[in-house]
Parts: sequence; structure tokens; C-alpha cells
Amino acid sequence: MSTGVTRLWPFTLRGTGAVLLAVAGFAIAQRAGIPELLYFATLLVALLAVSAIALLLTRGRGAVSRVVTPETPEVGGSATVVVRAGLSSALPAGPARWNDTLPTGLTGRAHGTSASLASTISGTTGTIEVRYDVIGAARGIHSIGPLEVTTTDPFGLVRRRIALGRTTPVTVAPAIVDLAPLPSSSGEAGGTRQTAALQLGQGADNLVARPYAPGDSMRRIHWRATAHRDTLMVRQEEQESSPAATVVIDRALSRWSPLAAHAPGGDPAFETAVTACVSAVAHLVHEGYTVDVVDSDGTLLADPVEGGDDVEARAAAAGFASLRARVDDASHRVVPATASALLGPVVVITGDLQPEDRAALGEMGTHSALPVLIVVAEHAELDAVRVAGWRAAHLRPGTDVALAWDDAMEQGYARVGR
Repeated sequence: MSTGVTRLWPFTLRGTGAVLLAVAGFAIAQRAGIPELLYFATLLVALLAVSAIALLLTRGRGAVSRVVTPETPEVGGSATVVVRAGLSSALPAGPARWNDTLPTGLTGRAHGTSASLASTISGTTGTIEVRYDVIGAARGIHSIGPLEVTTTDPFGLVRRRIALGRTTPVTVAPAIVDLAPLPSSSGEAGGTRQTAALQLGQGADNLVARPYAPGDSMRRIHWRATAHRDTLMVRQEEQESSPAATVVIDRALSRWSPLAAHAPGGDPAFETAVTACVSAVAHLVHEGYTVDVVDSDGTLLADPVEGGDDVEARAAAAGFASLRARVDDASHRVVPATASALLGPVVVITGDLQPEDRAALGEMGTHSALPVLIVVAEHAELDAVRVAGWRAAHLRPGTDVALAWDDAMEQGYARVGR
């Protein structure tokens, strides 16, 4: 029996047989004049009525709770969902069938059979606890539920489907792909060049000490400078700082399919670009860089992620679960206007490049310690991807980000995902 018919027809297979027997009993009893058969048919009808009344007294109790572990699964990653719901039944009921409604962004087997329910007359309240696994299919914020529970009477004649509780939102983050280490020279160049820029124009005293700030350790006090200036000074060379890096994801709609501006998951190329973005951020943070994530128009897309904080990097990735493409601005830049001043590593992720983009990229590539360009497109010409001074690679939608990263680190060009 199909699902639609099942929702309309309240009787089980056994109950359907009882209905047919009752109808046949009444018909034959009238034609053949057999009173015993009439009593039998009446008893079946009474039994069906009692079973239906008993199910009508079955009620949900309390809210439905769902615990998802981990709270934010990644695309392609798995999570365990534990659902708890209260049910009260006037009469003992057999095992209930349950089904938790899954959105298209999650896949899994969210249905099964729960334990039998005890009667509330005995003073107990039934609780259904079920567990199942889901896999993230598309990034975004998806809603699980409601929970549907189908119960039957003790005789298994009548069934009732109850929708319990509200939906529970689950955030599916873009997948973070492990990337190859940066070239050994890039980390040194990024840190050294940034330090030089920060100290440019400062006197010798400033290079040695700076004024005390709340939170500084007393062990770092520079006593000679303190006595000389008559104020607490701390040693500047012991200040802990991380070199800076920037990841640019070009969200201009002209570089992507129109679907990229709608719900996440519509444009495979943009989805691959988001995966490349969060993977680059996580990798640079792991390498010790404090990372800014910006749009090509200069908009900061997330709070800066401190170097070495892998947990915060994954939290930042979860913030990109709903990222979409935007309408182009007037400048149509592939990199922000301020990008030419960046000295640390810069990773630019974009779609199809235009001829005018090459000039902006070429100027920026001479300043950054490690300029990386990843072009996400189905087709791209060699000359359209290679830009002077950049480690560039072409990444086909839906293919391995790690391979494109390897190509960029090797300063070579290869078509990924052929």
C-alpha cells in the first residue's frame, strides 16, 4: 500500500481483514438468517471501535529534543542524531514505527521501529528514544523534522500517525580538505616582511620596549626603559604575534552561475570555490598565520582567525554555510583595491578570469610573500590562468581541491579532474 493511501486508510492489514469479515458477516447474516453470524460481525465492529478510541487517547507529551553530534557536520561528513519524544497511551501499544523527516541537504536512514508503549494507567509515561546517522549532502542550514510516529492498538487492527514536535535546524559546513604544507621559504618571508613593515620608521627605543598594557606579564618588564621613561615598559621583542595572511573569494555573480546567488549547493563551481576557501583558511591558520577572509570588493566576510587556532578555523568554516554569490559592484575587481599593500601570503579564489583581471593580479603578485591563484571553472585556457608572479592552478568544479593546491605549490599548471 502506498504512503498516500496509508495516511488516509487507518486500518492495518489485520484491521482491513476484520472490516471485510464484518461486512461479509452482516451481508450473509441478513441473507441466510444466521443470528450467530450477526453477533460475530457486531463483535468485530465493536472491537474496531474500541481500538480506534484507544488510539485517539494516545498523545504526545513534552517537546521533541534532538541532539546532533557533531553539532556542525561538514559536507560529506557524518553525524549522529539522537531523538527523544514522550508518548502517553491509554492502553498498552505494540512497537511504534517512527520516521524523522530529513531535508535534501542531509541523507540517512531516519526511520525504524521503537519499543512498545506501556499504558498510562500503570502510572508510567512512555518515552521514545531513537538514534540514526546522517551525512551532509549540501552546505547550508537545514531543518530536521517533524518526527512522525505510527502507533497501533494492542490488537494491531488500527494505526494512527502522529507528528511530534517542531523542526530542528542543523548547519552543514563546507568540507575542509587537508592541503600540502607551504613552501619553507614562504613562512619566513611572510613573517620577516611583515615585521619589517610594522617596525618601519620606529626608533631604536621603540624596537626594544613599548608601554605596558593590561594583561602583559610582569616578567616582560624592561626595567632600564622603565627607569628612563618613569613609566612601565615591556620588551617588544618578546611580544607574541602571528604573521598575517589573506584569503580572497570572489563572489561576483558574473563569474558564477545565477544559481550561486540562490540557496547554497546550486552551482557546483561556487561550491568548489567555497570548499577551497575554507580549506585554505584552515591550512594557513594551522601554519601559524592570522587569516582575514575578504570578498573581492573588500568586504570582510569573517572575523580574523588567529594563527594556530584550529577550532576557530572550523567555526569560521561553519559561518560560510550560507555564503552566496552577490551582484557585481561597479569596480568588477578580482582582488580588493587594498590588496597591493598585503605582504603576507594571499590566496585568491575566483571563477573565469577576464583580460583586465590580469593587470590587477600582476601588480599584486610582486608584493605578496606567497601569491596563490585558484581559478574554478569548467574550462580555462593556459594563458588565462597563468599570471606573472603567481602560483596558479585550474580547478574543475567538483574535483579535488588538494590536487589544485599541489599544482600551485609546485608553481606548475595542470588541469585538475581531467
